[in-house]
Amino acid sequence: MAVEKKDKKEKKVSTKKTAKLKVKEVKKEKAVVEKEVENKEVKTDKIETEEKVKKTKSNKEGFFTGTGRRKTAVARVFLWDKKGEFVLNGVNISNYFESNVDKAKWEKPFHAIGVSHPEAKYSATIRISGSGKPSQMDAIILGISRALSKMDEEFDKVLRKQGFMTRDSRMVERKKPFFHKARKKPQYSKR
Repeated sequence: MAVEKKDKKEKKVSTKKTAKLKVKEVKKEKAVVEKEVENKEVKTDKIETEEKVKKTKSNKEGFFTGTGRRKTAVARVFLWDKKGEFVLNGVNISNYFESNVDKAKWEKPFHAIGVSHPEAKYSATIRISGSGKPSQMDAIILGISRALSKMDEEFDKVLRKQGFMTRDSRMVERKKPFFHKARKKPQYSKR
C-alpha cells in the first residue's frame, strides 16, 4: 500500500509539472502571437496614415484647401489649379476689397511663388466670416498660403521664408469684472 501511495504522489507531481510547463508554453505562444498582431496593426496604421496624408494633400487633382485665421476672422480657401476668378462669399474679390492696396495684399503669396497674375493660372472660392475687413484680409492671405503650400513643397519653403505661413495669434483680451474694458479701471475718486 505504501508503494502504491508513493507512485500516486509521484504521478500527481509529474502531472502538475507537465501542466505548469504546458501553461508556460501557452503563455509564450500567446505573447508571440500578440507581438505579431501588434506589428501587423502598426504596419496597417502606418499605411492608413500615409493614405490619409495623401488624401488630405489633394482630394481631387488640382484642388487644394487652406484655412486662415486672424482675430475672430476665419477664411476657408478652396483653390483650383486652373484659370478662373477668385470668388469671396459669392462676390468677386476685387469687388469685396475695392482698394488697390488690398488687391496688392491678397496677391502677395502668388507673387512670392513667382505668379504675377493669379487669375490667369488659378481660381478660388473663399468663404470668410467674422471680424473686420483688415483681419479678414490677413486670414485670406494665410488661407491662400496654406493652400499653395499643399501644391508643392518648394512653395511651402518660399512662403514660410517670407512669413506668409505664420499665423498672427494676437486676440482681443477679455473683459474683466468691475473693469470697463479688459484693463480700463473705473475712475478713482479721492472723496
